[in-house]
Amino acid sequence: MIKDKEVRLISETGEQLGIMSAERANEIADERGLDLVKISATSNPPVCRLMDYQKYKFEKAKKEKESRKNQKVIELKKIWLSMTIDTHDLETKAKACEKFLKTGNKVEVSIRMKGRQQAHSNLGIEVMNDFYSLIQDSAVVERKPTAEGRNILMILGPLKK
Repeated sequence: MIKDKEVRLISETGEQLGIMSAERANEIADERGLDLVKISATSNPPVCRLMDYQKYKFEKAKKEKESRKNQKVIELKKIWLSMTIDTHDLETKAKACEKFLKTGNKVEVSIRMKGRQQAHSNLGIEVMNDFYSLIQDSAVVERKPTAEGRNILMILGPLKK
């Protein structure tokens, strides 16, 4: 359904067939049993190509599906600690963190400081460092523990093999 007067035609193999009328290009496409597809509408004259459009769409969808299948989405899991966490609770959180890291996800470890704890953010950073010492065999620090307002954040990534 190309309405232009003249088009530059390219064959299915990629060779230039020259500039011709749109009607003649449609006739050639019908003779060969192919579709006439406008590739570049902005050029003068517009560029059209002979192709099997259904096959082209199928191949394109197949490639996209294959690329999505090979793609791995990395999630950012979150673990909350407190400044007054006990050692056994810290070990339990460390096991959960190792599980997240083994599946290839990143982990954001955070502490929310309440009340007077905000004046002693250095104690929260020590808790973060103790937590990292429990899982340092399977994690790498991507962002060191820093105090940002009421929160202390640290981001851990899986250890590269």
